[in-house]
Amino acid sequence: MLKTEKPILGLDIGGTNIKAGVLVGSDLLDIRTISTPSHESQESILETIADLISSYLHHDFFAIGIGIPGLIDTDNGVVLNLENIPSFRRVHLREFLEARFAKPVYINNDANCFALGEYKFGAAQVYQHVVGITLGTGLGAGIIVNGHLYCGFNCAAGEWCSAPYLDQDFEFYCSSKFFHSKYHAKAKSLSKKAAQGDKIALKAYEEYGYHLGELIKNILYTLAPQAIVLGGSIRKAYPFFKDSMEANIATFKYPSVSANLKILISDLDETAIHGAVALVDEYAVPVDTVSNPS
Repeated sequence: MLKTEKPILGLDIGGTNIKAGVLVGSDLLDIRTISTPSHESQESILETIADLISSYLHHDFFAIGIGIPGLIDTDNGVVLNLENIPSFRRVHLREFLEARFAKPVYINNDANCFALGEYKFGAAQVYQHVVGITLGTGLGAGIIVNGHLYCGFNCAAGEWCSAPYLDQDFEFYCSSKFFHSKYHAKAKSLSKKAAQGDKIALKAYEEYGYHLGELIKNILYTLAPQAIVLGGSIRKAYPFFKDSMEANIATFKYPSVSANLKILISDLDETAIHGAVALVDEYAVPVDTVSNPS
């Protein structure tokens, strides 16, 4: 488990809420949530983020990690786009925050932060090759290879959500969109009905498990991870889609890979913030390795 000598501030910036917390030692403390002013100007949103960070200055954190949905130019700390915030296009977020707070800032995709958080703090700590999948309103994925986060160019690696599948894409069939479109109901309400033995709800989750199994087989062909960690709100209904998902995975062409795959269910609170603070450990250059100029 990651443990720091100095506090690190982590932010999870979404279209609805912005969540923050500070890692002190190995504990995530002072967790707060504010509403995202998603329809305001870029400048207004940046000031909202800065105000939230300012409220943590008494913790004397030495660095900031940020998870945010969408594509990110991690080399330059530029948010290329954020679907649910129209004004967030080519936002030089790192430059803005480093100028304001004089502290290093590390930014990455929120699904990548989920995978990194599970690897550093959660269920996947004992594995070196991991894929984290978030199952909720949308579908996200992050990749750990040889114990390190793999993002690809502009954080576009692991975007299975947009990969064509049947008549749509994997996000359509492996997120809450499936239940809304096919059963005209929310995943949570169907989960409650499934717990009561409702046949239609159980059938919905059986079909969902099959589609998730197809996604996992695609991941196995691509990366052959040791473990896959499931997160997001739909993970709570795991008992209702577990059997059909596993039955589909069992048809994978290389049983030596699929039979050894571990499917893990996230039980880590605030995984996205954990992953955001872990970005600092993942990318920061230790002070004692930097040569002093002569």
